[in-house]
Amino acid sequence: MKASRLVTLFAATVAASLFSGAAPAADDSLAAIKARGVVKIAVFSDKPPFGYVDKFGKNQGYDVYFARRFARELLGDENKIEFVLVEPAARVDVLESGRVDIVLANFTVTPERAKRVDFAKPYFKTAIGVVSNDNTPIAREGDLQGKKLIVIRGTTADVYFSKIKGIELVKYDQIGDAFQALRDGRGVGLAQDTTLVLAWANENKGFSVKLGDVGNVDPIAPAVRKGNTELRDWINDTLVKLGKERFAHAAYDATLKPYYGGDTNPDDLVVEGGEF
Repeated sequence: MKASRLVTLFAATVAASLFSGAAPAADDSLAAIKARGVVKIAVFSDKPPFGYVDKFGKNQGYDVYFARRFARELLGDENKIEFVLVEPAARVDVLESGRVDIVLANFTVTPERAKRVDFAKPYFKTAIGVVSNDNTPIAREGDLQGKKLIVIRGTTADVYFSKIKGIELVKYDQIGDAFQALRDGRGVGLAQDTTLVLAWANENKGFSVKLGDVGNVDPIAPAVRKGNTELRDWINDTLVKLGKERFAHAAYDATLKPYYGGDTNPDDLVVEGGEF
């Protein structure tokens, strides 16, 4: 075969792959991660107490606590980790594009998301709550009729309230922008995971969560690229191992308890050993 024909054949093959939507194989196997010497994990940058960057520029939070332990179990050092900061709507994309090996970003398990990523066993559980100004409290879903509700795009709260007629959703990509919109009065409330809005209300006087536990109590779990059963199974085995030492409770005490205080029962939130 002449060189020109080889070039043409190669170009046609590449073009077919591009137009078919096929993505390049992700280098996220256990062997590849160990050879690389670092595990890439997506976390939030502005969602305390689950994932945020503190004043010293260090990643902190419940998800980060687990991420560091995963690095220690996999590579022998909790610092052998590359944190990739992500917004809620991009959590699936960073896995599909191969930018990260694992997403640990308060990722609620839903049937729609499970079509595109593989979830491991859960390590937390939550429902949806609405935080509102004490001057105009939202105590029931009916209070939202004919009003504007702030949500973060791509979250379970976004999906849930999108199905309810009579509520105008004001959507933001960044969590910080959404909470600022609430402070500015651009909506009567902000809907997000109950655990997040409770923590935020505790830190911001004049706001409270009168409407909590909306919808179902759902599991929150690590996620990997679709089809990466090897890494998913490793995470599952690790979570079972950590459950024997009550690691999730230790993570709660270190990262969540300062936000929720002593009245919250950690058993209502954390999941040990992946048993939901």
